[in-house]
Formats: sequence, C-alpha cells, structure tokens
Amino acid sequence: LHQDLLANGWAKESYFGQSIAIGQISPGPNGLWVISLGYFTYGIAGAALALIAITLPALLVLVISAGYTRIEQRTWVQGAMHGVSLAVVGLLLSVVWTILHQPGVDWKGLLIAVGAFGLALSRKVNILIILGLAGLAGYLLYR
Repeated sequence: LHQDLLANGWAKESYFGQSIAIGQISPGPNGLWVISLGYFTYGIAGAALALIAITLPALLVLVISAGYTRIEQRTWVQGAMHGVSLAVVGLLLSVVWTILHQPGVDWKGLLIAVGAFGLALSRKVNILIILGLAGLAGYLLYR
C-alpha cells in the first residue's frame, strides 16, 4: 500500500508518516490513519472517500449476513460458498508462492515455514506457540 501510494503520486512520504502517527495516538480502530491520509492527500473529499472505503466492506457483510440465514440451506448458496472457500485457498496459495519467490528466502526460511505448517496442520499446537517457536527458530538460525 505504501509503495503504491507513493509510486502513483497519490500521497507524499510525510503525509503517510503523519497519518500513521495520528492513527497510533488516536483511540479506537487503527483504520483511522487511512482517513487522515485521505484528508492530507485530497482534503475533506479524500477523508470522506477513505471513510467510505474503510467502512463499506463491513457494512456489506452485515447486510448480507442478515439475509443469509434465510437462504443458507439452498443448494446453489452452498455451492457458491464452497466455490468462494476454494477461491480463498487459491488466493492464499498465491500469496505463499509470491513470498517464497522473494529474494532472501533460503533453506532456513523454508525450514521455519514447513515446521510452522506441520504444527498448524496437526491442530494440536496453539497458534501463539507456533509463532513463538518460529520467532525462536528465526533468532537461532539467523543470528
């Protein structure tokens, strides 16, 4: 996001930093920095557009979920949800593929990733423990 905003000339580095700072010191959700970045970049219209962009997805989910219970047992809905679930798996795999093809990924990183995957797949180890073990492994392997 940072690179896209700067590369396209939509925001300045100083605006980005100021927006992050405002988001950090403000109470409430961390998404507030997006609204302040919209304001710094395009004034009131930018802030309003950022507010809409950050709240619209959640609002749509609420509206859809209200009516979903009435149709969730229909065959076509179950099929569509199954398709969407599989698409999410595909998207996650594409993210994994992209990360693994980044410069700097070596056998140590692959070892940590495979170990974390194995522990998560077992479903017997809490995710916080997996993250802690991965951090420890990273410390030991990369120091």
